[in-house]
Amino acid sequence: MSSAPVCEHRLTRRVQFHETDLAGVVHFSRFFLYMEEAEHALWRAAGLSIHPRDAETVWPRVQASFEFHRALRFEEEFEVRIRIEAIDDKTVSYACVVSRDGAKLATGRMTIACASLRPNQPMRSAAIPEAIRERLAVAPPEASTSEGPRP
Repeated sequence: MSSAPVCEHRLTRRVQFHETDLAGVVHFSRFFLYMEEAEHALWRAAGLSIHPRDAETVWPRVQASFEFHRALRFEEEFEVRIRIEAIDDKTVSYACVVSRDGAKLATGRMTIACASLRPNQPMRSAAIPEAIRERLAVAPPEASTSEGPRP
């Protein structure tokens, strides 16, 4: 279990054939899955699970986007870097960069909301539990580059 709050995580993986189209290029929808995979790894690094088995707290996605810069192809190794941009009472916002050999392939953002889900009741927004807030932190701002700010 981590003692210091976690603010970012890097995940390295390789493109699998089933993630590509007929041209061998990763389908755009996969980038959202890569971001979510990195998010779950960030939570594990913080000693947390985003979906414990007996949880009444759930984390619906309320916003997600990607901007694509270069193609990612079958069998290429790449890195997914996810950073916490903001945490407020009920939401966590992330910035994500997918890169290969230092080249930015895609940049994304996602916001998740804390919600309570109890049997026979509708889902309701909820405050982020203190036990989670103390393990996650907003990443420090980064310096701008010639390409502009990095997510």
